[in-house]
Amino acid sequence: MAKTKNKPQLVVDGGQPARANRVNFLELAYQRIENLLVNCELKPGRQLTLQELQDMTGLGRTPVHNAVSRLAADTLLVIVPRHGLKVAPIDLSRERLLLQLRRDVERFVVKLAIERASLSHRNQMLHIERALKERRSAITLAEFNVLDRRIDEILLSAAGEPFLVHTLRPLHTIYRRIGFIHHTHTLGTSDLTRTVDCHLSVLNAVANRHLDTALAATDALIGFVESMFYEMEAGVDPRLLDCSIEPIFKL
Repeated sequence: MAKTKNKPQLVVDGGQPARANRVNFLELAYQRIENLLVNCELKPGRQLTLQELQDMTGLGRTPVHNAVSRLAADTLLVIVPRHGLKVAPIDLSRERLLLQLRRDVERFVVKLAIERASLSHRNQMLHIERALKERRSAITLAEFNVLDRRIDEILLSAAGEPFLVHTLRPLHTIYRRIGFIHHTHTLGTSDLTRTVDCHLSVLNAVANRHLDTALAATDALIGFVESMFYEMEAGVDPRLLDCSIEPIFKL
């Protein structure tokens, strides 16, 4: 009986099959654009083109186009037919309302994570907790956002329900962008110790499988996020929320 030859796979840089590499580029494009949105390098309300995003991310048309489609579905980008793209402005009323959804979903994630977390998951949580404690008083916003993403990822991984990733990831991006503006443009709010402490409480409670404590810590974290809205509604420059708004005075 003749042997069947395996069809050779196209291998690209790094020794990975082309298909796997292509999927990685799609995720990389999403991550890079997401980061530009969070740090407001892509300002809310800004109009831009697909080519500009390709230049900013250093990636090709296909991964960027797919990332744009996902981000549009996430309501973070708006596709304007025949006019390119627009970064979704920040609507404080809408995003404050969505915080109720985030609270309920986060509580569900925490419950599942406590039930399902493996020893490896719990070990990673405790490792992140130690890193946060060590940097608590000196951590920068950029460093915190990296760890914040890791915390979100490990909790969702421990929960073990992929549907929750699609629900929470855009919400996390929305509120990380709110947090960036709050901590960089609202007077007296550059200190990160309160948000760090909220995240430490969640991590410790989930890692040690204390459900009631974890739910209370999650509510406290969402409460802290909600407090940002009071300060931002009180007087943040509206152009930080939508750069297309005309300034009051033109220089």
